[in-house]
Amino acid sequence: MRRLPQLGVGFALFTVLGSFYAAAQTIPTDPEQTCTVSSTLFKSWFQTGMPALNGVVTPANGIIFPNTPNCSFYQWGMQMFLWLTSPAPAEYGGGGGRIMDSPTFYDVSPPDSMGNRTLIPHTVNLIRVLNLRAAQPGPHGLPIIFDKSGRMLEILQKPTLAPSGKPLVLGGAVATAPASVEINRVRAGKNGKALFLDARGKEIPNAKLLLPQGLNPELTVQQFLNGKIPIFVNGLGNIVPVEQGQAGGGGVLEAQKTTLPNGSLVYYALMVNDVYAYFLTGSKDNKILPTPTEFPVSQPELNQVIAFAAAQTPPKVFPDPTALAVEVKTAWVLASSLPSNGAGYITMTASIPTYNMSSNTTWTPGPNQTALLAMVGLHVVGSSAGHPEMIWATFEHVGNTPNAAYSYVATGGVMKSVAQTTAGAWLFSKNGAGAPFNSEHMSFVSPNIVAATGSTISPSNTLRVNAWGANPSVTPNPVDASTAASNSEIISINNSVRGMMPPGDPRDNYFTTGATWTVNGFPPAGSFSGSVSNGIEVGTSQMANSTMETYQQFPSMNCFACHGRGSGTVNPNTLTNPNPISHIYENLKPLF
Repeated sequence: MRRLPQLGVGFALFTVLGSFYAAAQTIPTDPEQTCTVSSTLFKSWFQTGMPALNGVVTPANGIIFPNTPNCSFYQWGMQMFLWLTSPAPAEYGGGGGRIMDSPTFYDVSPPDSMGNRTLIPHTVNLIRVLNLRAAQPGPHGLPIIFDKSGRMLEILQKPTLAPSGKPLVLGGAVATAPASVEINRVRAGKNGKALFLDARGKEIPNAKLLLPQGLNPELTVQQFLNGKIPIFVNGLGNIVPVEQGQAGGGGVLEAQKTTLPNGSLVYYALMVNDVYAYFLTGSKDNKILPTPTEFPVSQPELNQVIAFAAAQTPPKVFPDPTALAVEVKTAWVLASSLPSNGAGYITMTASIPTYNMSSNTTWTPGPNQTALLAMVGLHVVGSSAGHPEMIWATFEHVGNTPNAAYSYVATGGVMKSVAQTTAGAWLFSKNGAGAPFNSEHMSFVSPNIVAATGSTISPSNTLRVNAWGANPSVTPNPVDASTAASNSEIISINNSVRGMMPPGDPRDNYFTTGATWTVNGFPPAGSFSGSVSNGIEVGTSQMANSTMETYQQFPSMNCFACHGRGSGTVNPNTLTNPNPISHIYENLKPLF
């Protein structure tokens, strides 16, 4: 199947979209200029040395990364976004697509029945297959939810089952000699405890969940039904009240209904670049020795990957090796679901799953269809000098989602506040919507999409909780004196870059809410606590993308809460392997 052309959209952006964009995300025009991109630097990003409509941008050079907080990190994110979404030049393999869709990148397959993933090479005529990314994984690769206090919990997806198909727990009259017992029913007991009943309806004494080794019993939960009401029980037998609207870690996002009877579902793609793919392959095949313990960040480390790639038959040559290891996640909707039919968006033709939508409580799968999609969100993650934990940056389309209230520092040091408003046309929120926000209406229960308890399958109202990636009450990094100062950095770099983009370029309709990394590039140690120490997450370390972490947005949430040390890192100064940071690394098969 031949891929349709993707370029040239958005040339008449404002006249085509008209009033639809009148309510798009506004960005204050008067922040303190604490992080900008000079005209000279911006020009140097383009291959020709001059900005041009749909002009090709080169990637940030990870080897000579300035590593100067905070602005150089935000500049890295901006340049990488423009690079990924540039038209692919001939040295990338051609094909008429964008660089992230070119043969320089590889799709990462969903896990198979054994949890393994494979690298799918991009080819010129490939129609890529996208899926619902139903579960946001935690440190051990399990879906996550949050309790009422905002604490992250992982959900055990494959509990141990009896031959009857019912779950098992450990229990028995003698606590020191537990046995596996089949559960018939679960109900709420006293003092927040769960009562597990056996086939005879009798309480199972000393009952505890059967958890795989390495999982924290306090922070791992299993879902049960108390009648028709789902309850979550942790490994200690306690019922855990979860945040409102969380249906079990498999939330499915649907856009508001505009041009279609049903709003478009949101589809996701996960990919890595050639350096990542060959680094992983050489490491796992023991062809890069000694076996690397972290992603490449220096020229000697990169040279090992280049040499391994060049030794293959046929030899592999990286068009942009100094981009280092890159991982990209993207979110898409049907272009036909937009009033603009995709104008003003980055677009791609792909194969997506379809569903029978005749019921408002259960959608069953149908055949895949090939359709034009419009990009609504993008994460770019990459290693750079001094930062094997990678820099994590995120981008959204201006028409996605309204912001919660925030403050920023305006020119002259004046503090300004921006009130929350949902008025206007948004893709993921109704005009004038009120609470509750970010509440799951449906989840993926293979192979179907099912309504959450007490809801129907329908679009939810999304709010960006931390507008510019910072908790309203805690400054996210030691460089900025306040949350407002952090917000001003992100607002100012958005204005700086978007102000220099050529008119009509669809990339001008995306903005960043920031980037995060750790102090000195150490493995993540936890959220920023106000002191500077190795491993502390900094930058805009409470950011979330409203299209990817829709139902996991909390004031203290950050990328490294999920992409942390996990169970694989014991030395606080090094990564024993990249798996705790990159969830796909451990289960991703080598190329050969």
